[in-house]
Amino acid sequence: MSAGEGRHLAAVPDRPPAAGVLYVHFHPVAGPALTEDTYDGLLALLAEVTPVVQALPPDAALLDVRGAVRYFGHDPAELAALLRVRALARYGADCTVGIAGNPMLARMTAHDGPPGSVRTLPDDAQAVAAFLARKPAAALYGVGPATARTLCAYGLDSVGRIAEAPLSALQRVLGAAAGRRIHERARGIDPTPVTPDARVRSMGSEHRFGSDELDPHRRRRALLALADGLGLRLRQSGQVARGLKLTVRYADGSSTTRSRTFPEPTAHTPELTAAAYALHAALGLQRARVRAVALRAEGLCDAQLVAHQLSFDPEDEKARRVEAAVDRARARFGMAAVGLASAHHVA
Repeated sequence: MSAGEGRHLAAVPDRPPAAGVLYVHFHPVAGPALTEDTYDGLLALLAEVTPVVQALPPDAALLDVRGAVRYFGHDPAELAALLRVRALARYGADCTVGIAGNPMLARMTAHDGPPGSVRTLPDDAQAVAAFLARKPAAALYGVGPATARTLCAYGLDSVGRIAEAPLSALQRVLGAAAGRRIHERARGIDPTPVTPDARVRSMGSEHRFGSDELDPHRRRRALLALADGLGLRLRQSGQVARGLKLTVRYADGSSTTRSRTFPEPTAHTPELTAAAYALHAALGLQRARVRAVALRAEGLCDAQLVAHQLSFDPEDEKARRVEAAVDRARARFGMAAVGLASAHHVA
């Protein structure tokens, strides 16, 4: 939205908006996942409304629009509707938007809505309590399957019950820091600000299963295939990653994200694979119905500018020589020329 457009809008009453944080989740109307260029363009589109945009690669962002509401004279829902129309017109991408008083509630509000919807949670204590009360423990942002099972074992199977539990009890069950964090979130408290920043370059890919996948071995094979392809793309582009992010999407539309930082930036497939396996194992997904898994290499930088710690392990050096030979074969004959046997037959 240009400043010229804003000048023709009506003035806003001099009072704070009811809710000023937007969580925007983009999804293409047709075709595969968003490309890096499309995502960058969508972030630039959001910045036309407010400079307070926090990128959440690969397909989401947080916005603080309280200043934009006062400047342009539109409430948050109207700004969200305008952004949705522009995203569709310019990039062929629809978006689901959650509007609330803080980032956590905005995320949860968006996840409750169907694709392409704009949903608002009033910034009112009673409305927030009613919104959270009957949600299962796993629906609370930051509560993964393992933590949810622990809470349920103590009868804390809903966000309402977690909110009513004494802080000391939660800290005994989850630990001091985690117990306090979950205690606050169950009451709708999230002090995290929307932090505008330049998006760190990243690279990722996703595997969608043909049906809901319960077998952890098949999920590991999918992660191996993703790590293999990601490592090749990094090496071909002359880049290394400072960290790796795993996103697991479930049959009910929810998702869990975990990340890990490498001791030193890498593009070595075994290191990417080991990190992906560790992140997957830490989630404790026993009977989860998984719809898709995605890996994203983050904090990309030029490989030539990064010092590599020499290894005296002959197996590591051998693996890197084999990797280089495989890369050359794939560059000449295509990806199908050489592959990892363990990654075959991924459904």
